[in-house]
Amino acid sequence: MSIANFFVPNRQQVSAITNANPAVVTTTQDHGYETGLCVRFFFPLNVGMNLLDNEEFLITKIDDTSFSIPINTTNYDVFAPVGTAQLPQVIPIAEAADSLAQATKNNENIVPEQ
Repeated sequence: MSIANFFVPNRQQVSAITNANPAVVTTTQDHGYETGLCVRFFFPLNVGMNLLDNEEFLITKIDDTSFSIPINTTNYDVFAPVGTAQLPQVIPIAEAADSLAQATKNNENIVPEQ
């Protein structure tokens, strides 16, 4: 039994990454990701853009199967995962918690000591 996809949002297979600034990542199915999610890439050898392997980025959601990452990949090798035994993946690892930073006095339930 595998628990790899029990977490929401779960890991996704990457089908394309543009050579652009910012880079746009496309997944093979709906990713369920939202803007502010921090992801890490895991690439097998020889898929191209291996400089992104094991790197972490905060994403900006574009649509259900694509998002951008704040990096210029214009001069990177072309991403081409064709013919590999292992597929490139993107895995959520954290998310921005701006809403927590904006909370005040725990919704008035707990008042900080003065």
